[in-house]
Amino acid sequence: MRPARPALAPLLLLLACGAASARRPAPGCTMVEEGFGPAGAIPIRVERVASGLEVPWGLAFLPGGDVLVTERPGRVRLIRHGQLQPEPVATVAIAPGGEGGLLGIAADPRFAENRRFYLYATVEAGGAPVNQVSRWTLSADGRAATREKVLLDGIPAARYHDGGRIRFGPDGMLYVGTGDGGHPDRARDPASPSGKLLRVTPDGAPAPGNPRPDSPVLLSGVRNLEAFDWLDAGTLILADHGPSGERSRTGQDEVTVARAGDDLGWPAVSGCDAEPGTVAPILSFRRAAPPGGGSVYRGSAVPQWRGSFLFGTLGSRHLHRVVLDGRGGLRAHEVYLAGDPPSGLGRVREVVEGPDGALWVTTSNCDGRGTCPAERDLVVRLVGG
Repeated sequence: MRPARPALAPLLLLLACGAASARRPAPGCTMVEEGFGPAGAIPIRVERVASGLEVPWGLAFLPGGDVLVTERPGRVRLIRHGQLQPEPVATVAIAPGGEGGLLGIAADPRFAENRRFYLYATVEAGGAPVNQVSRWTLSADGRAATREKVLLDGIPAARYHDGGRIRFGPDGMLYVGTGDGGHPDRARDPASPSGKLLRVTPDGAPAPGNPRPDSPVLLSGVRNLEAFDWLDAGTLILADHGPSGERSRTGQDEVTVARAGDDLGWPAVSGCDAEPGTVAPILSFRRAAPPGGGSVYRGSAVPQWRGSFLFGTLGSRHLHRVVLDGRGGLRAHEVYLAGDPPSGLGRVREVVEGPDGALWVTTSNCDGRGTCPAERDLVVRLVGG
């Protein structure tokens, strides 16, 4: 005689309780239940660098003072002697629609020798969108560029969550933040570049020292990565997007300290939750922010910010400062430039320290989700007030 099967409802309840017990709020993670944090206490001043841009997504500082700016519709622009030049340096045929387009840009650490820079863009391939990283060479006069080669191809693209931030690390390797491309389960799939932080050589090969020598994957389990920087040679800090309705979850954008090989847990966990084998954030928000670009500030223009991680937000329209305790934990956090102009900057996209010691910021008020003013989008510098 066969043993009786357990009733289905109690079995499902048991499984649900087991899953819940595996996902617990992580100690050391601060969840901001209301708003986004206290108003910033350090006086700052906003200095305009350029206006008239359309979704300036990334900045690359060149020797001699020139700055390259990507516009999401597919243009690389030049700021020279503090003036936005009228003609693009280069144009990229991008796939139409969605959050993709011409996104991140990075100058080669040896730019003075080779005049190379790198772009992350959403393009069409075989009638479908795909994200790729390509290497370009800038002309001697800085006014034109030619594409040299595609380094990374086949990064899945979608209407939402294309990632796009690229930066060179202190080790001279190129780091590439991707999104889950609307397929959350790819974020923890080691065979997919989606939902990852990738680390490659300047030629696009998996970088020496990666967790797997045949793979460019450095970190996994992220949703849409636009903000990351280094606390030291082996430790990163990232600001990642939280869920937007997946599995009945919203908000929960997060700031996490991570190292090579870490799994940040998306989509299994989000916010302050963690499960065995995943790294929990140090800060999360109940309401959706979500983050744009971010940098650890080491400059002199706002000395009180030195050592802080600063990142922009889009939906909540502010600049966020995270103060660390020296052990990778959260000591304090605060909000600057909240709201739309004139009190704030609106949707803040790129946040990066310039060679002048100021914090450079771009706006995304003309990306279809903000209020696009007559002066269009801006590039500004933030200095002490």
